[in-house]
Amino acid sequence: MDKFLENWAQSAHTSLGFFWMALWAFILGYALSSLIQIFVTERRMQQTMGDSGGKSMVLGTFFGFISSSCSFSALATTKSLFQKGASFSAAIAFLLASTNLVIELGIIISIFLGWQFVVGEYVGGAMLILISWFLIRIIKPKKLIEQARKNLGKAKEEDHSDQSLKKRIQSSENWAKVGKQYVMEWNMVWKDVTIGFTIAGIISGFVPDSFFHSLFINTGENIDSFSFLTLLQHTVIGPVAAFLTFIGSMGNIPLAALLFGKGVSFAGVMAFIFSDLVVFPVLRINATYYGWKMSLFILFLLFSSLIGTALLLHYGFDLLGYLPDPKSVDITDREHFAIDYTFFFNLFFLVITGVLVYLGFVKGKDVMHHMEMAPKSALLEKILTYLAYIAYVWLAGGMLVWGFVV
Repeated sequence: MDKFLENWAQSAHTSLGFFWMALWAFILGYALSSLIQIFVTERRMQQTMGDSGGKSMVLGTFFGFISSSCSFSALATTKSLFQKGASFSAAIAFLLASTNLVIELGIIISIFLGWQFVVGEYVGGAMLILISWFLIRIIKPKKLIEQARKNLGKAKEEDHSDQSLKKRIQSSENWAKVGKQYVMEWNMVWKDVTIGFTIAGIISGFVPDSFFHSLFINTGENIDSFSFLTLLQHTVIGPVAAFLTFIGSMGNIPLAALLFGKGVSFAGVMAFIFSDLVVFPVLRINATYYGWKMSLFILFLLFSSLIGTALLLHYGFDLLGYLPDPKSVDITDREHFAIDYTFFFNLFFLVITGVLVYLGFVKGKDVMHHMEMAPKSALLEKILTYLAYIAYVWLAGGMLVWGFVV
């Protein structure tokens, strides 16, 4: 019993420490994302993505890069862009970029995993897009694309009057929308982040290394090279592990760091991080939008691309001598609550949060703002909500025990 209580206290402390490490990065990322989403309109994006050529792909990638990292938001925006005339290739580029190339994800990865994984995330995100584009051009799914457009129907007519960027920035109403959008960003991810960081702490405190060595074959402290078949198994199991966590990439980064520390290959960890678009909820949403045939084709497209990307990244980094050392990624032994740059960054960005909340819900309380979201599963959302509440009870209890154990 004493051992359980000690592990409980340690896991809760670790979970809260992980979140404290990442808090300023979350605030910075979501603040930037909110600014960009309000001041760069969807209409501006849609007008430049009408063909499957290189220019549209680049623009789709860029607009995805400056968009929200929430997969449900990305799915809805991708659907809207495709429905309003963007090519299928450019829409897929936007979808992949908005979930893999976004600013906030790179910041979180740098905190937990280091620069090699940040480079891997951004280079790999570009490779995902290029491989997907190549597969689309080879397969040429014209009938699927035509049927998907029919399933979506005609886009609603909109008011195409558009302010200049300068006028948009000068508008107090738009700044109120920034504040509301910022709160919406947190509302979209609070369950994932809560559950993800709690699971990371529980795994660090309770799950033995042997479990990961069984799940990911040929892993361990003394293994510094992997055969092709081992890497292939890691890149296939990575998405399966991501699916079992029920959470998105932002909440999965501490878990990715733990996996790497347990000996999982660079390829396997990158596949794990890239996997937020190949899970069942996304498959179901795409089926609702485009039909099951197109949804399964998108699944094949993304799954094939992430496996190829993860393997190419691993061999590329190995060839250059830049494969990261698992021993350099030990986030469990850090002093999470020291008076250091993280402490002052968190204080500063908490003030930024206060300002944005004031702009959105005090000064701009009468301003209406809505962003389209993909249709979530009511059952899954209810499960995630209950799990998040259970996580809060677990963390509170663990910290209470921490006060007696430490």
